[in-house]
Amino acid sequence: MEAHPAHGRDPIGRIPIVDVQPVVECGRRPAKAVVGETFEVTATVFGEGRDVLGAEVVLCDQSGRPGPRAPMRELTPGSDRWGAEVTPESVGHWTYLVEAWSDPVAAWRHTAAIKVPAGIDTGLVLEEGAALYERAADAVPDPSGQAVVRAAAHALRDDSWRPTARLAAALAPEATAVLTAHPLRERVSRSLPTPLLVERKRALYGAWYEFFPRSESGRLDPSVHGTFRSAAERLPAIAGMGFDVVYLPPVHPIGTTFRKGPNNSLSASRRDVGVPWAIGSPEGGHDAIHPDLGTIDDFDAFVRRATELRLEVALDFALQCSPDHPWVEKHPEWFHHRADGSIAYAENPPKKYQDIYPIAFDQDMPGLVQETLRVLRHWMDHGVRIFRVDNPHTKPVVFWERVIADVNRTDPDVIFLAEAFTRPAIMHTLAAVGFQQSYTYFTWRNTKQELTDYLTELSRGTAAFMRPNFFVNTPDILPGHLQRGGRPAFEVRAVLAATLSPSWGVYAGYELCENAPVGPASEEYRNSEKYELRPRDWESAAREGRTIAPLITELNRIRRRHKALHALRNLHFHQTDNEALIAYSKRSDDDTVVVVANLDPHHTQEATVSLDMPRLGLDWHESVPVHDELTGETYRWGRANFVRLGPGGAHVLAVDTSPRIGGSPTT
Repeated sequence: MEAHPAHGRDPIGRIPIVDVQPVVECGRRPAKAVVGETFEVTATVFGEGRDVLGAEVVLCDQSGRPGPRAPMRELTPGSDRWGAEVTPESVGHWTYLVEAWSDPVAAWRHTAAIKVPAGIDTGLVLEEGAALYERAADAVPDPSGQAVVRAAAHALRDDSWRPTARLAAALAPEATAVLTAHPLRERVSRSLPTPLLVERKRALYGAWYEFFPRSESGRLDPSVHGTFRSAAERLPAIAGMGFDVVYLPPVHPIGTTFRKGPNNSLSASRRDVGVPWAIGSPEGGHDAIHPDLGTIDDFDAFVRRATELRLEVALDFALQCSPDHPWVEKHPEWFHHRADGSIAYAENPPKKYQDIYPIAFDQDMPGLVQETLRVLRHWMDHGVRIFRVDNPHTKPVVFWERVIADVNRTDPDVIFLAEAFTRPAIMHTLAAVGFQQSYTYFTWRNTKQELTDYLTELSRGTAAFMRPNFFVNTPDILPGHLQRGGRPAFEVRAVLAATLSPSWGVYAGYELCENAPVGPASEEYRNSEKYELRPRDWESAAREGRTIAPLITELNRIRRRHKALHALRNLHFHQTDNEALIAYSKRSDDDTVVVVANLDPHHTQEATVSLDMPRLGLDWHESVPVHDELTGETYRWGRANFVRLGPGGAHVLAVDTSPRIGGSPTT
């Protein structure tokens, strides 16, 4: 290997290797992947004159030992841009680099194929080839391969044969196969290692269900507070819908000072339960259980029941306090005091949260880091391995970097989801410093162009460090299209979220198509569960067909069946001649899924869908069976296909790309 320093700059090897991608913040932070996730590494690689080059991506473990290698190819002839797909197979801190070399044997084979038939320098060309083949044989690791290459070298020197026959022996398939697998490498150069963080699959893929245990008492009486024991009775239905993660809002004691009443009113009665995010009372703070929910033993039983049903429990972590939180008295330096001596409550104009004190970090950040780690590890000890972090963008980025790094240093399986509906730069930086998942703007992207542009950004521009979780609604957000679009809007948004993103989620009540806002210009729910108990009659809704739970269940089944839907970076959009219909595909190895959805919740829409056949692993002229996973129907699709879908309608098509004879699938 040859390389040289360049006055402190990155070294350029004998074969220049530049612009290696993906790279995050110039390599200061790791690119991300999960176990089994395939992603492409690209680089610009070039040599001198007529050099014939080879290149490969090398994955290295934490100690720098080379591991899996993937041969690279020039993506477009003459572009000097090379690429290869790699798939890490274990959790940990890895690096990857690009190794390139000149291949004198390949260069000779190209030249000899031109000169020898033309009778140009025939003897000299064949002797040069024989010498190269002998050198190449020394680099072949197995004796049988060495023998094949040495036999080809002997043939090149056998002047009893015609020159073209000698060349043909050297270019025979047996010798070509060995030399392709074990090329003679000269001027070997390497790029600098690029950091890669490989995490468990749940960091990328999963279906989430959010619900309030306090509303699940098992009775339809809104005055009866649910417990962990009664809420556990809801878990089989959640698991039955195919969800992987059950996410709980804060389960801690709730303050009484400035407690909010129904619909965010400022006057609460003694019967009002308050907002779970107003954390803390004389009964305890972030490490305590609300007494009306039960005890820590009840929480442990809830987690055990979820685990039996193959559900992971995600817990909300909201770093804020009610005025009654023990921290307010014990750590006044953790809060911002106004000129009159009062503590400033939280605001997000025009919203005001008089019952919540935000944290001020600059007086004692080390103390806050230590206390946060204590609280998180407390819940980790009780079976929580996923935290949904409330409003992380209102806290210092460096704080989260320290906290997440400390947790993942000892517990790399713990996942943090950033609930940060804020400016792109902040969302991107939070993801880069450690958050495994992020909320996104999907909630407000509705048109074909908006979805295409945003998903192209997520699956290409930021996929190396930011993993999206597409929640279709939240307790804070009832989007306008759900308010106005009725059941078809709920149906199509579920299809989009479940098939566009590897991770998606719903907040309880979505399956009932709850769509009443508190006011005409508001995204807040009327009679929001944030302020009161909301028992729901799940059984009557199912009996009367007032639920889209069967659709959600089928979507999660489809997701589990198709590994193509477990990935983000494999998304590709296809053309439609109607802006109301969107078409896209995902492909992983031999699994290919095409989705076509009607974005108009009010009208039936028609379009011709023009498929980019090579993106599906097919030739332009082919037609193949496609099976609609939602309806059970099978069609035959080719390059152009007519589609007619009613409001809320969609095709989720499994494409048959099995081996074909004569351009048609074999039966």
